[in-house]
Amino acid sequence: MKLIELIDYTGQFLEIERFRDYCPNGLQVQGRSEVGKLVTGVTASLTLLEAANRAGADAILVHHGYFWRNESPVVTGIKHARLKFLLQHDISLLAYHLPLDAHQTLGNNARLGQIMGAELEGWAGEQNLIAYGRLPVETTLGAFSDTLSNQLRRSPQVLGDPQKKVRRIAWCSGGAQGYFETAIGLGVDLYISGEISEPTFHLARETGVAYIAAGHHATERYGVAALGAHLAEKFALAHEFIDIENQI
Repeated sequence: MKLIELIDYTGQFLEIERFRDYCPNGLQVQGRSEVGKLVTGVTASLTLLEAANRAGADAILVHHGYFWRNESPVVTGIKHARLKFLLQHDISLLAYHLPLDAHQTLGNNARLGQIMGAELEGWAGEQNLIAYGRLPVETTLGAFSDTLSNQLRRSPQVLGDPQKKVRRIAWCSGGAQGYFETAIGLGVDLYISGEISEPTFHLARETGVAYIAAGHHATERYGVAALGAHLAEKFALAHEFIDIENQI
């Protein structure tokens, strides 16, 4: 298919114009005009670019791309190496950040909720990025964190009494520890995100709301893979999700 058709469809599907984001959503680096093989991944690291090239990618679609707000505009060092690789191999780079977090069927938070078995009740917070709902049955924090560890293949960092009963939960993938207070306001027993910071400990202890940092990368594998599968089915593209190991 034509690259421009892929860009136009994906932008409309994810409603990218609705979002105030920290980076450009859509085409970030232009490659060949025809796309037959699409590779998806979480972050456009050089390791992913090299793996995608070996896989025969015409285009790479990621959640974490380039050109973030307040970063230096100069093309040196690792930025030079990454851009040089894409341009030399004529591979396009597409990136979708907040629109991919928030999409209500294929987004990171929608998919994370499905993995956790949560019954989605609604969306809240800044740009409706926080999902909330309930677990099918009440469980303990310790049992839930053990299950989540197995599902995401990563040991989470857990704040709270392992015997605490949890049923109502809220979640937001990636570096969303700053939304913890908003989640607390929803009256949940537990908030799940990807990362944790020093103030998070005090909020959890003083409010009694449990917190799980399940991994930035681990919580954001699933939206980009689902989007790639959707595009492949719709446009008869070859598609491969390449997961580059990341412990963060």
